[in-house]
Amino acid sequence: MAAFHIRSISLPSRSHPLTSSIEEQLYKLKIPQSPSIGHRLAGLKELFCCVDDFLQLPLTQQTLSHERHNQSVEETLNGSLALLDMCSTTRDFLSQMRECVQVLESSIRRRRRGGESVLNEVDGYMLSRKKLNKVICKYLRNLKRSETNCRTTIMGDSSDLLNMISMLKSAEEISLSLLKSILSFISHSNTKSKLSSWSIVSKLLQSKHVSCEEEVEAHEVEKIDAQLLVLKSSKDNNQVQIF
Repeated sequence: MAAFHIRSISLPSRSHPLTSSIEEQLYKLKIPQSPSIGHRLAGLKELFCCVDDFLQLPLTQQTLSHERHNQSVEETLNGSLALLDMCSTTRDFLSQMRECVQVLESSIRRRRRGGESVLNEVDGYMLSRKKLNKVICKYLRNLKRSETNCRTTIMGDSSDLLNMISMLKSAEEISLSLLKSILSFISHSNTKSKLSSWSIVSKLLQSKHVSCEEEVEAHEVEKIDAQLLVLKSSKDNNQVQIF
């Protein structure tokens, strides 16, 4: 690991309200077995609102300007810029996923109104998902490398500046972890389920109606895929009700 030495300079102390708010949000997001991804995203939004307010403080701006050539500060800011790119890429993946689902939903509505078979659209959806998952899995490997690089040991004489950099690094590390969770969720690459898709299918086939409360050991994306497999394997498209 790299070690960076930091010159002494004055920054808002740890007793500053914004610093306390950031540390509180970091603590909440670091708690094991945190709430759903949606709740964690909401917490991350609150964290970065506090971080943004902190960075806009005149004393913080002055420090960043004064220390802009400091290697640790420079790498921390570069890490924040890289994080923006990763957020943008993740948003693109989610947009592609939503587009696939919307096309499929439209086809299912047409089928319910007596339109043509939806099986071709199901095949198209699953093929699109397979291609997207392949890209996501490759991107996840890059995220894991970035996560490793984010864990940098920082050394210096200024506790205030050290705390600021440590705070920003912690926010970056938590963000990378959450992005990894989101992409793993939609790509099935880190599922806790020990059931194969066809094991899930066999449970779903036990009922003609699959409710949202069905106790199947799979997350929502897996359930959708499993229900589509049921639809594909069924000679009667009405055997299982989906969406």
